[in-house]
Amino acid sequence: MIPPSTIVTRQIHDDACAAADAIVAAAGRKIVLALPLGLGKANHIANAIYARAVADPAIDLSIFTALTLEKPRYANELQRRFLSPVIERLFGGYPELDYARALNEGRLPPNVEVNEFFFLAGRRLNDAVSQRHYISANYTHAFGYVLERGVNVVAQLVARRGDRISLSCNTDLTLELLRARREGRAGFIFAAQVNAGLPFMPGEGDISIDECQVLLEGPAVEFPLFAPPKEPVDLAEYATGIHVARLVPDGGTLQIGIGQEGDAAARALILRQRDNAVFQDAVARLDPRAPVGHTAPFEKGLYACTEMLVDSFLALMDAGVLKREVDGALVHAAFFLGPRSFYRALREMPAARLDKIRMSAVSFTNALYGDEAAKRAARTGARFINSAMMATLMGALVSDGLEDGRVVSGVGGQYNFVEQAFALPDARSIITLDAVRSSAGRTTSNIRWRYGHETIPRHLRDVVVTEYGIADLRGKTDEQVIAAMLAVADSRFQPELLRAAKEARKIAPGYEIPAAHRDNTPDRIARALEPLRDHLPPFPFGTDFTQTEQRLIPALELLKDSAASPLGLAGLLIGGIGAPHDAAALERMGLNAPGNFADRVYSLVLSAALRRTAR
Repeated sequence: MIPPSTIVTRQIHDDACAAADAIVAAAGRKIVLALPLGLGKANHIANAIYARAVADPAIDLSIFTALTLEKPRYANELQRRFLSPVIERLFGGYPELDYARALNEGRLPPNVEVNEFFFLAGRRLNDAVSQRHYISANYTHAFGYVLERGVNVVAQLVARRGDRISLSCNTDLTLELLRARREGRAGFIFAAQVNAGLPFMPGEGDISIDECQVLLEGPAVEFPLFAPPKEPVDLAEYATGIHVARLVPDGGTLQIGIGQEGDAAARALILRQRDNAVFQDAVARLDPRAPVGHTAPFEKGLYACTEMLVDSFLALMDAGVLKREVDGALVHAAFFLGPRSFYRALREMPAARLDKIRMSAVSFTNALYGDEAAKRAARTGARFINSAMMATLMGALVSDGLEDGRVVSGVGGQYNFVEQAFALPDARSIITLDAVRSSAGRTTSNIRWRYGHETIPRHLRDVVVTEYGIADLRGKTDEQVIAAMLAVADSRFQPELLRAAKEARKIAPGYEIPAAHRDNTPDRIARALEPLRDHLPPFPFGTDFTQTEQRLIPALELLKDSAASPLGLAGLLIGGIGAPHDAAALERMGLNAPGNFADRVYSLVLSAALRRTAR
């Protein structure tokens, strides 16, 4: 812990090395560096401090962070051909974090330790060092862990406007850390790096520049913000989103996570508001026997209280779905991350409109503690929408890791929102789940009888939604839960799951899955939603991919699945002979004029895949 007065006069630098020298001089040779989750890392400051530790083994550097953003990787030649131009176009000027590169290459020096409480999904799965130093934490608990480790440097990316700076994308833990420092519970150097691409967000994150001891600013340390491209939403994900949308009451409170399922739910809510007849048709097509639920357009509208602000919230505001204000705000959020268009929209938004989006501490968005009465009054009809990788037949959820102990991502805020859902009288936790997954040519069920790891235990089971429907589990007996989960499982796996439940005597020996739920197949989803394709675009909120790249994405996915089966690949190879060529797609992949045997094979199988996936 460093007395805040250690650096009495604020130092402003335009060189990261000079900034790092000032930090090391003040903090000493034991540095506990906290970097915000995701977008808000001060990359140049972090890299310069890391370089000092690499050069001087006497420096003991501990880095505490989460969600280290890294450029996409490719695993084969076709992925390289597709991703290389995308990486250059979207991430070309982004300075990679050197500690992450060292972890990837297995050369992190012994005097440096990196602890993360949330990984980029799957990125550290086979990284033994990261797995050993992972800290399992709820988002709201990470602040306490940072304090316990004796943080003495916090380095964050900020926006600047005169003598004010904005914490912008990461108010989440930094607001609490600065508050703790003012109260004498923490002592650290606050090192801020200014980035012109960050929007200056109003609210609690608008603070005096005097909070900073070191400020790094200048052309040499400007860089384009990390902006991951949107992934396409398929019909199964839209089916899930449509089911979710009829669980959201008018006048309620909304939280949505990142990813295709969140985009699908947001698009479905907009359909419900703007094209209600289409929404009602989609609901009926998916399940004409389902209870009606909430399907009318929004009159009162929703208020959003979410840890993560995603671009779909802006679309929900524009559509009039988000229009219930709390303390003058339509949205309270703790951090944000998104595509380039999202950052630009925030930067260019009129001040009065931007003031409806308030960035706050994660302790505000993710918990009821502190001013609990006001939070309870504001968060009426709350629906907390998050996703899981797997679920058990008795309602336990697997969201962060595998049964062998390896961590895929992290708990993050999921438990926080499940806890809120049970603490608020009219709230529900809604967990979305793909019914199946395909890998290496093999399809398996994401609903299991049992699994050797769980993120949310079954005593906190609430609502699980797959593309096949809604399983309302709260307060139900194990037998009722099993029946509900079987009804939303893929029919290819229902007999095996039912057999396991009967063998364990958890469901009646004579129980049979109702006929209405025995056609849970991808074909049924396709038949139901294909006629509504024009209302269910693959990229509902825009994309940085070109039109040609958008055609290539599903074709490459098909090739990836087919590559696991020699017969599947051979079928594509044969199918490519005489297939009409998508000249633009082949040119984009450098396969329009194949010069060797391998390229001719790539050209044929890609042509066949493009034909099969063409809309």
